[in-house]
Amino acid sequence: TKWLLFDFIMNIKYNDLCLKYYKGGVFMFKEKDLRKVALGITIKDNKVLVEKGHDKVEQIDFYRCLGGGIEENETPLEAVKREFKEELNIDILVNKELGTIDSHFVYNGKNGHELVYLFDITIPEESLKENYTILDDDIASPGEWISINEFKSGEKIIFPKGIIEYL
Repeated sequence: TKWLLFDFIMNIKYNDLCLKYYKGGVFMFKEKDLRKVALGITIKDNKVLVEKGHDKVEQIDFYRCLGGGIEENETPLEAVKREFKEELNIDILVNKELGTIDSHFVYNGKNGHELVYLFDITIPEESLKENYTILDDDIASPGEWISINEFKSGEKIIFPKGIIEYL
């Protein structure tokens, strides 16, 4: 695949243009293009709840934990709670913030940059299901429990890169 993994050695910021020097070249992006995202990691029976995605250019399927973009004047904690309420109609319990991942990637042939806030969450017992229907902008997609071992073995791909350390 052509997913890019950068090993950054220097950052330079000039106005809203950022240059990140890494071994082998320069990756350039506008700071305003940085998307802040909050994702919830919930694990049951060594399986993690994820949503399936597909890169049309690379023709690969991948998975991502549930959550979404952080709105203006919203904290990452507020965002992860709101996203689960909007997409699954569930009031989750947030146990703790796990960390952040500075994710540079290529999706459908376009460079992307996200700052991903990760949260350890619990879905209340009365809301636990084997499968979910995720509603995002009136588009329904399945939410499913996938074995963590399938991601660790490389059988299935989960993004952002580095999230495996938190599973």
